[in-house]
Amino acid sequence: MVRGVLQQDGVAGLYRGVGAVAAGAGPAHALHFAVYEAAKEALGGNREGLHPLETAAAGCVATVVNDALMTPVDSVKQRCQLEGSPYRGVLDAARSMLRTEGLGAFFRSYRTTLVMNVPFTAMHFSVYETSKKLLLGNEGGGEDEETLQVQLVAGGLAGGCAAAVTNPLDVVKTRLQTADPGKYGSPAVIPTLRQIVREEGMQALWQGVKPRVLFHIPAAAVCWGTYETMKDMLAGSGQH
Repeated sequence: MVRGVLQQDGVAGLYRGVGAVAAGAGPAHALHFAVYEAAKEALGGNREGLHPLETAAAGCVATVVNDALMTPVDSVKQRCQLEGSPYRGVLDAARSMLRTEGLGAFFRSYRTTLVMNVPFTAMHFSVYETSKKLLLGNEGGGEDEETLQVQLVAGGLAGGCAAAVTNPLDVVKTRLQTADPGKYGSPAVIPTLRQIVREEGMQALWQGVKPRVLFHIPAAAVCWGTYETMKDMLAGSGQH
């Protein structure tokens, strides 16, 4: 796939839609982690050994807020990444979607995105916090003993596991974002999933699982490592 994209479109083909991601990722991640920390605090985040279910719940609350901002951005990005995309860039895709399909086109996959990202984030955040404890050999968490290496490994494990488990829902989300309006009847998750299985078989739900996992392992590692490092730096002397 990578070779095919390079041959057809060059290196630039691998960066289609990057403008949408660049514009939306910063504010979305800031909002995501701010809500996550606030939810953790409300669930007793100051005490040591926060339960994985509580961590997962905090992550899910953050996801609902984050996805409201990121779904329109992701929809534009997906349109730009389609093979033979007719759009000249991010702004052209956004204008065309608004003109021909209306505002609803940007949020068509919001329900599906939540259905996918809520379990994704629940697993991601709980696996991350649990992995840190296991890597440190300390059930209490041992935040003062954490190193960047521990955070990177725990983040990579969390991202890879969550990506693999939720791949079928990602297939549904991508189809709803990129298919012609009406192809799947409604933006509901289960009917769309059933139609895909009926027409293409179960294997269709696992298309793209390898690049998805390979994307999320380093992305989650870098995200968590950067986040924890910046949090320590901004708090001063490692005090959160």
